[in-house]
Amino acid sequence: QVQVVESGGGLVQPGGSLRLSCAASGSIFSINAMGWYRRAPGTGTQRELVATITWGSSTAYADSVKGRFTISRDDAKNTMSLQMNSLKPEDTAVYYCNADLRLSTHSAVYRYWGPGTQVSVSS
Repeated sequence: QVQVVESGGGLVQPGGSLRLSCAASGSIFSINAMGWYRRAPGTGTQRELVATITWGSSTAYADSVKGRFTISRDDAKNTMSLQMNSLKPEDTAVYYCNADLRLSTHSAVYRYWGPGTQVSVSS
């Protein structure tokens, strides 16, 4: 059984900062990559890529967050963080963490999602 859980969401004023964390736990053999997606209000089920990081430390960011958000990971703890600075009202969304991982040496890579955490940017 694998669990992916986010934490750290909340309400912040424009220009403020928040740090999101994500932890993957359970019967995990290895993690290939983890990432953050978000779903803004009124966008239905569409999730927008925010940032990703591989266990080789390659990172990628959406253009809308470059220079403001920083993704990082802790190999030993199977955790990942997203430091969000200079937040804007348009960053308001439910943020989801995912983990691409293997359950054993020869297993395929599976993607697991967390339940999401709300980030609201408003004055």
